[in-house]
Amino acid sequence: MEAPRDFTEGESASGNRPGESHHTSSSASIPCRVEVRRGQLDPHVSPLSLSLSLSDSTDYGKSFHDISHRINNTFIKEEFGVSVGPGSSVTRWSCPVTESCFLVAAVEADERGDLVLKGTRDLGKSFATIHEDIYSFGYIGAFLFFSVMEDSRSPRVMYFSSDQGDTFSRALLPSASTEQFYSILDGDVDMLFMHVDNPGDTYFGTMYTSDDRGILFSRSLERHLFDGHRKSDFTNITSLRGVYLTNKLDEDGRIRSVISFNRGGMWRQLNKPENVDCGEQIKKVWYMECCNLHIHGEHSRNNMIVPMLALSEPSAIGLVIAHGTVGDSLSSSQHPDVFVSSDGGYSWRGTLRGPHHYSILDSGGLVVAVEAQRGGQVRTIKFSTDEGQCWKSYNFTEQPFFFAGLASEPGTKAMNVSVWGFRPEEDGQPMWVTVTIDFQSLITRECNKRDYEEWLAHSTEGGDAGRKGCVLGVKETYRRLKKQSVCRNGKGFAVSKKQSPCLCTRDDYLCDYSYYRHTNTSECVRQPNAANKTLEVCLDGEEDELLTAGYRKVPSDKCEGGFTPQLAVQTVVRPCGAKPSPSPPPEPAPPGTVFDTPVSGFVGP
Repeated sequence: MEAPRDFTEGESASGNRPGESHHTSSSASIPCRVEVRRGQLDPHVSPLSLSLSLSDSTDYGKSFHDISHRINNTFIKEEFGVSVGPGSSVTRWSCPVTESCFLVAAVEADERGDLVLKGTRDLGKSFATIHEDIYSFGYIGAFLFFSVMEDSRSPRVMYFSSDQGDTFSRALLPSASTEQFYSILDGDVDMLFMHVDNPGDTYFGTMYTSDDRGILFSRSLERHLFDGHRKSDFTNITSLRGVYLTNKLDEDGRIRSVISFNRGGMWRQLNKPENVDCGEQIKKVWYMECCNLHIHGEHSRNNMIVPMLALSEPSAIGLVIAHGTVGDSLSSSQHPDVFVSSDGGYSWRGTLRGPHHYSILDSGGLVVAVEAQRGGQVRTIKFSTDEGQCWKSYNFTEQPFFFAGLASEPGTKAMNVSVWGFRPEEDGQPMWVTVTIDFQSLITRECNKRDYEEWLAHSTEGGDAGRKGCVLGVKETYRRLKKQSVCRNGKGFAVSKKQSPCLCTRDDYLCDYSYYRHTNTSECVRQPNAANKTLEVCLDGEEDELLTAGYRKVPSDKCEGGFTPQLAVQTVVRPCGAKPSPSPPPEPAPPGTVFDTPVSGFVGP
């Protein structure tokens, strides 16, 4: 058994369970299935020679029918899509075949900004034009979006729909030049995270969060990192509600990690792992030592510093596995190690030295890892039954091979994992090898009630006892596996939780449009360039005047009573209409589709 080491002294950590040792063992009896295939890539087959088609299915994927003729057999280039969307010319909401699904497609154009966006509500029997002059489009969560170039000198106009295309409204965001870009980082049925690039080649921008309609946006994080490849380190920690992780580029040019536990309402640096020392090369500010955990993301993977991003799963409550560096910043070291959190990111511990590929099995009851070997071959897999506190090693093959991937059944409920790669042969052709390792013969006992415990989420840190665990307006108590229990959750395992409401505080609110949270206080204050407290905006075909006290509740927050700011009041002033497309299409728009033009500015490209 290999325990996590103190990263500065290299000694084994204490805390063994009875009957366990820290010696590496390769004699465990674990069934393996080996598949070997010979082959090579055909150099004569080019992706450009493949034909494209648009198909639909009305029997949940059992059969598909070609409907390409309904969009004149034309398709757009993949790069015309948006990174969070489907990455192609067609997108669709998942819904029962008995309902009217909204599907969108775009007709090919020579340049971005010339696309024609079309939609169907009868599964492709007919299409109607939604808008012309489309620059990009896609969907995420419950939001359909597209950007329009009204003319070549203006920033792009961005529209959102939160009702599957029945209505579209223009997003209210600070204005931006045509040299800037935007990126939708994440979204669900209640809220969007959006990055807006700063002018110039700065590699950072500002992160905004939306209201539940995708119209009003508020500033969430300044100097959000977005590298030259337009890659963001933004990560949704799915094992605990409301947790997001990302990196920012500070004014000193260093990259530092920040985490939010309330859907972007507030951000802070990660705590230093208890079993890791900071070393002597740590920057000090006044009397404080700047020593935190910094997580490697897409920026590091793109630069081949780490092989994997942070990993979390909804069924493995609180569990997060990530590559990280302890110190003043992420820039201070290019030698990442693997860290684990069992409470959704509040506390961390070092668990494996050096980069690894890892996977979560059995709803978090089993974690496996393979050391990343640059140019080397692998034969050993490591596994842990206590969320990385202790590890065992198993040699799964007598003939090592070059590692290519680690795969398991989607959903994290499986007990087996496949390691695949290749061995070079004398004739130059690779011998592809897949080894499937089944851990059911090692962990044979099914878990019972005594193997589980109740855990109050978001309660790691101290504070007011009455507010302990309150995040997004509720306390959530989960039933999860004890770390000392070696048993199988099984495929029938389901996450069990109890909820109770909390009193509202300022933490349950975001700063409203044109407001920001003051650095030294928790209050939302007016931006200097915002002259008054009213804002005219066009919503659903009517121009409203929004009166605000500077706060709006975080979408999906369920708090009750307590702090109650004067919420926004809407007063209809006069009707407003959509700006028509330069060349109205011949097809009629679907009934009820409205395009609104707000008075305020927006974020362009």
